[in-house]
Amino acid sequence: MKETVFDVTIVGGGPAGLFSAFYSGLRGMKTKLIEYHPYLGGKVHAFPEKMIWDVGGLTPVTGAQLIDQMVQQGLTFDPEVVLGQKVTSIAKDDNGHFVLHTSSGEKHVSRTVILAIGYGILKPLKLDIEGAERFEETNLHYTVKSLAHFKNKTVLISGGGDSALDWAVELEPIAKRIVMVYRKEMFKGHEAQAIRLLASPKVESLFRTEIGGFIPSAGGERIERVVLRKAGGGETFELAVDDVIISHGHENDKSLIENSALNIKMENEYCIAVTTQCETSVPGLYAAGDAVAYPGKQRMFVGAFQDAVNAVNRAKQYITPEADPWGMVSSHHEELMERNRKILQQLYD
Repeated sequence: MKETVFDVTIVGGGPAGLFSAFYSGLRGMKTKLIEYHPYLGGKVHAFPEKMIWDVGGLTPVTGAQLIDQMVQQGLTFDPEVVLGQKVTSIAKDDNGHFVLHTSSGEKHVSRTVILAIGYGILKPLKLDIEGAERFEETNLHYTVKSLAHFKNKTVLISGGGDSALDWAVELEPIAKRIVMVYRKEMFKGHEAQAIRLLASPKVESLFRTEIGGFIPSAGGERIERVVLRKAGGGETFELAVDDVIISHGHENDKSLIENSALNIKMENEYCIAVTTQCETSVPGLYAAGDAVAYPGKQRMFVGAFQDAVNAVNRAKQYITPEADPWGMVSSHHEELMERNRKILQQLYD
């Protein structure tokens, strides 16, 4: 059976990937989106209850609400969506098409490709403590899915970067007590967040300190006390806790770039070098979102959305050189105009 060739295949289902899917549909392109996880939304899933203020035109929304809206928008033009497949490499065939190979053995063929892979597949860095994994079902957390879970509890947060400080600020009015444990002498995250936490009577900051082990409850299913030790092998002491949050960063999987038979120029270890129009060093291959580096790049939602538009416009012109380089706005799109008419009819009938 002859393989279907898509106009554009988007790798990654986060903000940049979802808006790429929407905009490529707006431009009439046959679109496929491949996501490693069994769900869409990308790293926004790491903060589902965090209030997000910096999306243009939206009043504050939670991460979960933003995911729902981005997914709904991204699927407007019914792209083919493939979930739970990891793209392991990209090559070109004799027809000049891109061939995307996945860990399941499937192949996907496309005229153009947009990489919206962030810093690669993000996996939280887990504690190297024997037996710690058994507490992940109870009170050891690598992300915060529900703020209400921590109400009136003593919470230990290990880490000193932006994510650790962000969670501490979110939990400070909810938890009974927060203990920040960090192996360095001062937090490296947002200065304003650090100042707020250091001034809070509900937050205790233990610097040059790290987790040495856990003491389980009588049943063995929960962490009852945390063994802490001074950095460099100093004294140890115990702390009774209700919950433990680990925020030590992520393991960045860049194997897709390394395994691909394409000369993809990198800006640094993790970022793909692109032009301001999101063109990579490989014609027909584009990149958007946190995956890219170029002068003036904004690592915000607005930056991901603009990258998506630029990448799709260049992909459109790669396939159809005479196409308008700047695309269109939704009010000029015939299908959306028809949908608008139906909505207005429903409102005024």
